[in-house]
Amino acid sequence: QVQLVESGGGLVQAGGSLRLSCAASGIIFRVNAMGWYRQAPGNQRELVAHITNGGTTNYANSVKGRFTISRDNAKNLVYLQMNSLKPEDTAVYYCNAAILNWGWSVRANDYWGQGTQVTVSP
Repeated sequence: QVQLVESGGGLVQAGGSLRLSCAASGIIFRVNAMGWYRQAPGNQRELVAHITNGGTTNYANSVKGRFTISRDNAKNLVYLQMNSLKPEDTAVYYCNAAILNWGWSVRANDYWGQGTQVTVSP
């Protein structure tokens, strides 16, 4: 019904920057909250940043001041600008969205992207 497609991952040196993008497509009436999560080998998936459709943001303490989440509601896009990257930011980054598929939907469904690898070298 819905696809989330991430892009923008890659290899960068410590101190560098990357910008991740995620596009939602399919049967969408409204996209509610969107977020970015990450999972490093041997670790649980963790929240990185979250944004409501009104623009309220929330960040993990480890990325505050370095990462910025934003969205384009008209295009169902969410971005994650990552600056001052550290080796410990290395992980697979996943896009997440809570989406109302139909105008009569009473509950948003939760969707995930396939993930994009971010690797930060020392």
